[in-house]
Amino acid sequence: MAGGHGMKVSDDEDVDHYAVLGLPSGEEGAKLTLKEIEKAYREQSRIRHPDKRPDDPNATADFQHLKTSFEVLKDEAARRIFDARLRARRERVIHDSFLDTKRRKLTTDLEERERAAAAAEASDPAKQEERREKDVAARVQEELAQFQARKAKKFAAAPTSNSKTSEQEKNGENGGTATDKERMLKVSWERNLGDYTAVKLQELFERFGGVEDVVIRSKASKKKGSAIVVMSSKDAAVAATRSMCGSLSNPLLVLPVQAAACDISGTFSKTTADPINPKLNNIIGAGFQDYETSIMKKLQKANEPKKNNK
Repeated sequence: MAGGHGMKVSDDEDVDHYAVLGLPSGEEGAKLTLKEIEKAYREQSRIRHPDKRPDDPNATADFQHLKTSFEVLKDEAARRIFDARLRARRERVIHDSFLDTKRRKLTTDLEERERAAAAAEASDPAKQEERREKDVAARVQEELAQFQARKAKKFAAAPTSNSKTSEQEKNGENGGTATDKERMLKVSWERNLGDYTAVKLQELFERFGGVEDVVIRSKASKKKGSAIVVMSSKDAAVAATRSMCGSLSNPLLVLPVQAAACDISGTFSKTTADPINPKLNNIIGAGFQDYETSIMKKLQKANEPKKNNK
């Protein structure tokens, strides 16, 4: 016979009332008769009654759970609700398992595609070079961002006068970032001819004006060394690009990050013939002309004794 129809299902959704009574759960549990449930309850009551376990502090609570589970299963309405809850729980487990399997397959497919792409790239020198160029460009952008952050931090910490503040505000309104780039120089050299440190670069460039910062790029290339030098003014940056820097055995290639408009107009005449390579328009210094002149002078001095001997 069914129990009270107003029976409330236990609020603890994790409790399996069939398992509490030692009965099979799931679809098999749903087929059990009331007599089978009552028989299981009587057997469990004899075993788990608190009088049988005087030394167990949890005996009373355990026995109460047993009674609660029995009350749920002997009530037809409450049992139907509980069975439906069990089915939903099983379906959820199956669904989650399916999703986990699908996610694992997607992850495996992605890893296989990445490995295949890496293998194809390893066998293609052009793709390797393209990847290296992208990595170098990303590192340059990162180093530039780090430098600008340090510069902003220094500027915030340094005291400024009202006139400087107004000038900086004006620069900010009219393209302060562009002005900063006009004071920044890209410097490169051959490492196999001798390396340059940040201190040495600062000493070399201080003869053109104040040097705010020198950032040596990470040694990604064993052959080429490079750095970013920030001059205190645009005029100092222009002067540095117009003069030879470094030693004669290993001159520095000095290029502006962004050439100043006045520098370009002053360096190249409007009447100059078209260059061989238009891309060289921005190379307004680097000291190559001075370097060539110094070599020619050395050759002339070396030939003078020969002429005198004749």
